[in-house]
Amino acid sequence: MERTGSRAVVSISEHLQVQVQQARTREPTTALVHNAQELNALYRFTDRLYRARGLEQIYAASLDAICETLDCTRASILRFDAAGVMRFVAWRGLSDSYRHAVEGHSPWRTGDGNAEPIFVEDILNADEPDALKQTVLSENIRALAFIPLEIEDRVVGKFMLYYDDPHVFSEREHELSLIIARQLGFAIDRSCVDGAARRLAALVESSNDAIIAKDLDGIITDWNNGAEQLFGYQAHEIIGKSVMTLIPPDRHDEEPAILGRIRAGERVEHYETVRQRKDGGLVDISLTISPIRDSNGRVVGASKIARDISERRRAQEQQQLLLKEMNHRVKNLFALAGSIVALNVKNAVTPADLATTVSDQLVALSRAHALTMAPASLGNDEARHGATLHSLIEAILMPYTGRASSGRPRFSISGDDIPITVPAVTPVALLFHEFATNAAKYGSLSTERGIVDVTCRETDEGIRVVWREAGGPRVQPVSIEGFGSKLINASVSQVGRISRSWNPDGVVIELVLVRRLIDPLAAAATPRSR
Repeated sequence: MERTGSRAVVSISEHLQVQVQQARTREPTTALVHNAQELNALYRFTDRLYRARGLEQIYAASLDAICETLDCTRASILRFDAAGVMRFVAWRGLSDSYRHAVEGHSPWRTGDGNAEPIFVEDILNADEPDALKQTVLSENIRALAFIPLEIEDRVVGKFMLYYDDPHVFSEREHELSLIIARQLGFAIDRSCVDGAARRLAALVESSNDAIIAKDLDGIITDWNNGAEQLFGYQAHEIIGKSVMTLIPPDRHDEEPAILGRIRAGERVEHYETVRQRKDGGLVDISLTISPIRDSNGRVVGASKIARDISERRRAQEQQQLLLKEMNHRVKNLFALAGSIVALNVKNAVTPADLATTVSDQLVALSRAHALTMAPASLGNDEARHGATLHSLIEAILMPYTGRASSGRPRFSISGDDIPITVPAVTPVALLFHEFATNAAKYGSLSTERGIVDVTCRETDEGIRVVWREAGGPRVQPVSIEGFGSKLINASVSQVGRISRSWNPDGVVIELVLVRRLIDPLAAAATPRSR
């Protein structure tokens, strides 16, 4: 805008030099003085516009210049509003009633091009409605001028001159009006652009998203606070470097493809990828990339908006895990229900006995399943305040209460009965629920003669629990890891370690629970069996 203002000053100077030269040939002293005054007024006007900080100062400088150079005491500036109505934004010497009466009247519509000034030397002779003439006359106005204000060759408003008496507008006044109009249009445009740029800069800097600009060689040229927070680099550390700094080595092929699309003028939306922080860590992001064009419409760079989607990715992964777990549990529950019916149907004396036994075992199965949920979500006080290891295992094995064909109980629990902390209830219960489910589907609890023995011992290392199955079908090590195995491994990672051995008589699982799972307060008050 400074260059535009400089060109305007040159045009003003050239114009006045011509005027001065013409005046020398007519009335040397009077013409030179008058033109020097005009020149000084226009220079002051240009200087004030350059220094103006806002539209109010621009309007004030313009009204002063209009009145001083065009010998009028009344003037106004009007602009189109958002609805396309011409409204007063600044004025001198006009009554409220007059402004309200004529507001909206305009010889041009918003966006019109090639508008020419209109000079009315006497309102009585103007081709206007009588009502409008009467309104103008009632304000003691006889002559007036409409000077269009243009930005990029489109009308955005006008300024008005008012004279008390009929007035013949000279060629000099025509030229001065246009010079002031051009300068005023430039200043309005600059103010709007500067204001928009400041608002945009504030938006960019306050955005939580990373906003980055780069040239067509991939060199970073702009970097906001959001980018600093996301990637860890301060602006002075990264501006001037290649955007490849942010791209992991295994994804270096992405940038040439993106730049190719940008050079073609394409916009890349919601491109999900991975980028690298200053500390070397990786972050999942969603990219929107748009071409940056110069005043001639040529693509000269690209702007990127990067949003951290790590939390969303983790939520999606968690959702998928939960869906898989739900599917796994539903399948297990159907399989266990079938096993319960099959194991009891041979021993039932009557259908009523079968129904009662199966119903009781399904209720127990439901209680065991509930123990694998988050303790805080359960309705029973025992889950909310923790449990002992024996009571937890017993609740999970309760659906298999009864005796094997050999006369022995289907399960037994012995050793130290150790209270465990509330946070440990869910992962520990989930582990034993998986052990029991696998035993009922494939192991010792799937046959009439099978049994399960569980022993618990407190050691220096932690709590050693041995789950030993016997009397079931011959088992083989599983080479393919199913979701149940993944669930067991995920739970074990929270509480300790696990090992398995496949004996001819049944599987043996050794689980070591770390000592931090023991509830020290409850342990002090709870007797232990050995």
